[in-house]
Amino acid sequence: MSKIKDLLKEKILVIDGAMGTMIQRHHLTEEDYRGERFANWHCDVKGNNDLLCITQPRIIIDIHKQYLAAGAHIIETNTFSSQRISMADYQMEELSYELNTAAASCVRQAIEEFGRENNLSVEDRFIAGSIGPMNKTLSLSPDVNNPGYRALTFDEAVETYYEQVKGLVDGGVDLLLVETIFDTLNAKAAIFAIKKYFRDHHLEELPIMISGTITDASGRTLSGQTLEAFYTSLMHARPLSIGLNCALGAAEMRPHIEELSQIAACYTSAYPNAGLPNAMGEYDEQPHQTAHFIEEWAKEGFVNIVGGCCGTTPDHIKHIADHVKTIQPRVLPVLEKELTFIKD
Repeated sequence: MSKIKDLLKEKILVIDGAMGTMIQRHHLTEEDYRGERFANWHCDVKGNNDLLCITQPRIIIDIHKQYLAAGAHIIETNTFSSQRISMADYQMEELSYELNTAAASCVRQAIEEFGRENNLSVEDRFIAGSIGPMNKTLSLSPDVNNPGYRALTFDEAVETYYEQVKGLVDGGVDLLLVETIFDTLNAKAAIFAIKKYFRDHHLEELPIMISGTITDASGRTLSGQTLEAFYTSLMHARPLSIGLNCALGAAEMRPHIEELSQIAACYTSAYPNAGLPNAMGEYDEQPHQTAHFIEEWAKEGFVNIVGGCCGTTPDHIKHIADHVKTIQPRVLPVLEKELTFIKD
């Protein structure tokens, strides 16, 4: 995957924006989510956005194309919850593998259509397999009266992620993105599953991107780690990039991105929300405002990959892409080698 590494040396790359925000614009009904195949499904499926890769692929493909037109180099698959643990909410655990292959196919089709319709080379467009944090955590108890209880074991998490990784790889992704990490142990399970999959199948590993979530002004993840501890816990994976997304808007994320840029030996990424949500849960930050914040980060040399999370749209991504396209990317630091002293 030397192509993306070469590009990262040349310029700041842009990752796409929110999928859920764009899906909401379609005002889909329960019937829309079900499609013909799941018309008689025994429970409600509205809100299962990942399912749309199977039941409404044209909607997903067109959203991907809008982000490509906005200038995104990296397009995420619509698979944030496409593993058995999360799909249990809709009693669709058995669809996990299919959801991932279908989602990767949607992005591939979007890239091919975009290139063909605009007579453009798409060699600098990449599919990132989105691997979300699950809706169960390995580090925290869901029962306040039993702090030692866990709803999930590490081995169960690994097995679940392994199936998702298989689907994404078989679907043809270029990268694997472990994102929105609020519990580092969940992320470790995902990374272990990725490494195990490629080892089991004697395949060359795809590059791994890692993106955590700082949940408040304390600068810690939900499971209590500082940013430096988070980085130290995951650097063994030798990721292509490590960064932050979600939870915070760009203004609140800035000090954390600055800190990460100083300690990370790999490339850094940042895709914040469009500000903080208002009282109605909506995002008010305008595209030019988000782009202004990220342009400053770029000029300060904090980032290599930028984009948007909750509330961002193709307009946000276009403004971001336009603002950073002439700015040099962050240069990887030269880290001191550990000295070994030998006694005479």
